[in-house]
Amino acid sequence: MLPLTKEQEAALGLELATKRQEHADLDAAIATLAASQLADRMLIQRLKKRKLALKDRIVQLETILIPDIIA
Repeated sequence: MLPLTKEQEAALGLELATKRQEHADLDAAIATLAASQLADRMLIQRLKKRKLALKDRIVQLETILIPDIIA
C-alpha cells in the first residue's frame, strides 16, 4: 500500500471522526425508538442497517489509517 500524503491522511481522519459521530447518533436514535411505545420496526431495521454500514466504513478507515505492524 502506498503511503498517504498529509492531506489524504487528514481527509480520512475527518471522515473517520464524522462516521464515528454518525454511528453514535444512530445508536442513540435506535435506543430511543426501541424504548418508545410507537416504535416503527421497519424504521429501526433501516437505522440498524445504516449503523452496520457505518461500522464497516469505520473499520476500513481505521485499517487505512492505522495499519497492522508485524512484530
